[in-house]
Amino acid sequence: MKGKLKGAQVGHDLLKRKSEALTKRFREILKRIDEAKRKMGRVMQIAAFSLAEVTYAVGGDIGYQVQETAKQAKFRVRTKQENVSGVILPAFESYTEEGINDFGLTGLGKGGQQVTRCRETYSRAVETLVELASLQTAFVILDEVIKVVNRRVNAIEHVIIPRTENTINYINSELDELDREEFFRLKKVKGIKEKAKAAEEAEHNKKRQANGDDGKEPDVVTKDLLGDAEDEDVIF
Repeated sequence: MKGKLKGAQVGHDLLKRKSEALTKRFREILKRIDEAKRKMGRVMQIAAFSLAEVTYAVGGDIGYQVQETAKQAKFRVRTKQENVSGVILPAFESYTEEGINDFGLTGLGKGGQQVTRCRETYSRAVETLVELASLQTAFVILDEVIKVVNRRVNAIEHVIIPRTENTINYINSELDELDREEFFRLKKVKGIKEKAKAAEEAEHNKKRQANGDDGKEPDVVTKDLLGDAEDEDVIF
């Protein structure tokens, strides 16, 4: 259980760091989205005025002429991936295909300068739109991932760790209770043995007194080992 608690604490720290990193990137993307939307508004406003100038200069709707002239897309989008703390975020990147110029003759009769300026303006608008789409996609993905990570962090912090700590405290209390019971049992057994030993000694003393033994040890006659005493004469 202590190992489980340590693992939960380590996992909580890692998920907390991941959540902080994702939240930081989320705020950066949110700031960039706000800037891109403001830029998109300005660019689209300029593009709308530019289209109005082209319509006035050409003298009619240029949309049908553009649709009939365009054969291939010159403005294209490619995707790449970005790893942010283990989360894969798709990123869109716009580029222009070289060698395609289907609008080379558009506006040749009149309004060619306005058509060129309008095309450049709308190209910038599409670039901004691609950037905004990339940021918006990353924003949605990060929002969902941050919610999942935060739910896991809260679950570990408020459910798993407290439950594991309570289990450890319960186990420790049970072990302490077992130790106290074992100590009391040993103390009780020791007391019983001491009482039994005291009763046995009392019974033994009682028997010795009944036999007339005062309990003193008898005198022991020691021999003279050094030869100080007089020996009898030996006659050969």
